[in-house]
Amino acid sequence: MTAQTCGRPREMLVDPLSLLMIVGAGAAFYFLIIRPGKQRQRQQQQLVAALQPGVEVMTTAGIFATVAVVTDEQISLEVSPGVFMRVLPAAIARVIDAPGELSDSGVREIPDAEPPVD
Repeated sequence: MTAQTCGRPREMLVDPLSLLMIVGAGAAFYFLIIRPGKQRQRQQQQLVAALQPGVEVMTTAGIFATVAVVTDEQISLEVSPGVFMRVLPAAIARVIDAPGELSDSGVREIPDAEPPVD
């Protein structure tokens, strides 16, 4: 006689392979989605904490500007001489490392690039 004919429900056994697949999917989700997101968030916080007036930055919208004032809630950027805009700290995408130095006239001198070698 089978378990169903006796009126008793079939016992549910957990297959070890199924359990292993569920745990593996959870681990993959953590390592592929959650962990990289936390790392990006930590890097963004470090970037914003290191901002100081005079640093050249690029916003998430692709605007290049110089940091004028930094507060906890907003950052004031000088887009061109005398033109300022306020952004949230999360809008700063990266700090720009300028290849040249400022000359006496305030114009950035870019070193001559070598021609590409074929």
